[in-house]
Amino acid sequence: MVKQLSVLFMLGDGIWEGLRLFNSRFAFLKEHLDRLFESALATDINFGMDRKEITEALYKTTLSNGMTDDVHVRLMITRGPKRTPFQDPRLSKDGPTIVIIPEYKVASEETTTRGLRLHTVPIHRGLPLTQDPKLNSHSKLNCVLALIHALKADADEALMLDPHGFVNTTNSTNFFIVRSGEVWTSTGDYCLNGITRQKVIDLCCENDIPVFERNFSLVDTYGASEAFVTGTFGAQTLVTEIDGRIIGDGGQGPIFKRI
Repeated sequence: MVKQLSVLFMLGDGIWEGLRLFNSRFAFLKEHLDRLFESALATDINFGMDRKEITEALYKTTLSNGMTDDVHVRLMITRGPKRTPFQDPRLSKDGPTIVIIPEYKVASEETTTRGLRLHTVPIHRGLPLTQDPKLNSHSKLNCVLALIHALKADADEALMLDPHGFVNTTNSTNFFIVRSGEVWTSTGDYCLNGITRQKVIDLCCENDIPVFERNFSLVDTYGASEAFVTGTFGAQTLVTEIDGRIIGDGGQGPIFKRI
């Protein structure tokens, strides 16, 4: 058992994707697989399946469980069982471990209605030369610690800054604000460039909503007329309060509704 679980429990040596199943179809599957295979290349994990095979495995898992809608699937791939609990990747000689966990899961109605309260934390997003935040790996301790800090402040999620002090992302979602009818999000240099994030940017471009990937500060954020976060699970979720400041009028703004 120690050999089987050492990669997960000791090292976080793996990659993952979260997917949503709507009407028996995985949303944005191509983009998720693009990111999965890029992460596998970056971490040098060859899990022995091509896109067709991993797609078949995903659908086989949901179909065998009779799941068609309101399903969140976590696809996890580790380097595999190690001969002994140590960092050396050569010790994983039995091949990778692939886990697919489907759950019936929808965003909380209370959260959707009330919106999220964010708290800015002193735990920042890291530089690519330490651990590239664009890599969707199992190593998420900095995000966990950030969330703990926010929960202690009675908030729902942590708002994290980049190494230069600009607003970047939350511990688990991408962050947007609206100022003077313009949609702003971070440059994307220090966060996971989420698939839903990109879909929002694309929607804005296609519908003549000014959108910018740029540096902005907490001063800009507190003065925003709207704020929201995006992610695979919750899609687009309203943010109503940041560090005790009510954003806009505390409700869904016109840009949020339009998007």
